[in-house]
Amino acid sequence: MSTFPFQHGATERFLHYVTIDTQSDPDSPTCPSTEKQKDLGKVLVSELKAMGIQDAEMDEHGYVYATVPANTDKKVPVICFCSHMDTSPDCSGKNVKPIVHENYQGQDLVLPDDKSVVLKMSEHADLKHQIGNDIITASGTTLLGADNKAGLAAIMDATQILLNNPQIKHGKLRLLFTPDEEIGRGVDKADMKKLGARFGYTIDGETAGSIEDETFSADGAVITVYGISAHPGFAKGKMESALKIAGRIAAKLPDRLSPEHTEGRQGFIHPVHIEGGIEKATIKLIIRDFTEAGLKRHAKTLQKVVDAALKPYPNSRAEIQISEQYRNMGKVLRKYPHVVKNAIEALKRAGFKEPVQSSIRGGTDGSRLSFMGLPCPNLFAGEHAFHSKQEWVSVQDMNKAAETIVHLAQVWEENA
Repeated sequence: MSTFPFQHGATERFLHYVTIDTQSDPDSPTCPSTEKQKDLGKVLVSELKAMGIQDAEMDEHGYVYATVPANTDKKVPVICFCSHMDTSPDCSGKNVKPIVHENYQGQDLVLPDDKSVVLKMSEHADLKHQIGNDIITASGTTLLGADNKAGLAAIMDATQILLNNPQIKHGKLRLLFTPDEEIGRGVDKADMKKLGARFGYTIDGETAGSIEDETFSADGAVITVYGISAHPGFAKGKMESALKIAGRIAAKLPDRLSPEHTEGRQGFIHPVHIEGGIEKATIKLIIRDFTEAGLKRHAKTLQKVVDAALKPYPNSRAEIQISEQYRNMGKVLRKYPHVVKNAIEALKRAGFKEPVQSSIRGGTDGSRLSFMGLPCPNLFAGEHAFHSKQEWVSVQDMNKAAETIVHLAQVWEENA
């Protein structure tokens, strides 16, 4: 259990952060993809400097870097704590109005600005662990932004605790706050030399007490279909609609490989966007699996689906372009078992008798950071139902995330 007199400020920080619109844009070529992400970056830098961290800075790409100086003579590896500033393009992040539901007792939470949005314990299993806690939601018309502003708040809170309690010994810590994680570009412009960390932890997970040391491996795919155009009044035997072919491809994707029919360690092929006309149509997809061999199998399945869809259209053709997005961090982390071991010890000290070590059916900045030389598992931030109007987090879980970070800094120092 915790042994320090923690004084938390995560909630106040979080309630401010979520009111700043930081939604990223996958169609933008810039970095950050939206300038408004820098609005939050400026706030974070200002708060860090107010704590006394004078090297806090935001670079031209919207990345925030800062140092918590070591207060020990031991040679401790430099540890990075990382969260992302952007929110998902899947749901509006503008004019977020956070609501604190104090002393939750298991009731349905009806969100006032759209009463059709209701949080029910029967649909959100983790709510059963929140009896007596304070639940934060949005008002029903936007996402909340707990993904990943709960992580930001926890890191900022832990930083303040460490600075206020010099008796807690720790090595040099580096903070990294990234833009554009939600669109898969969160570390595209991260300066690893400037960061100068040896190991890291993203604070971007769900259930309190959990650590994720595996992610999906991920590819993106674009199918471009080229059809044959003709005047519709004289099209018999001539027209081959690229749009119809694209529709056949989407319809022929096997249900057994769709997100809505998979779980656990099962991968999937998921179409996310389709557009076009008679002569040309495109389908954008994401492909996920925990192994690279699985990704290759899914790519072969996709090719078979495309070939089958084209058979009735002898004069049309299609091209598939597959690009790597990120890979399973577990491949790297297995080489450094002490990184996860230290986190499990920190979780126990924070009061979690049986920490949950698991895989995430998604990715984090840590996925790519691990392959960029910074082994980086993912710790909980307490965020739930992310990318939706039902998104929520509890005050107590954010506080526990902050406490876990504090204990983790201490564990690394003790083991140096």
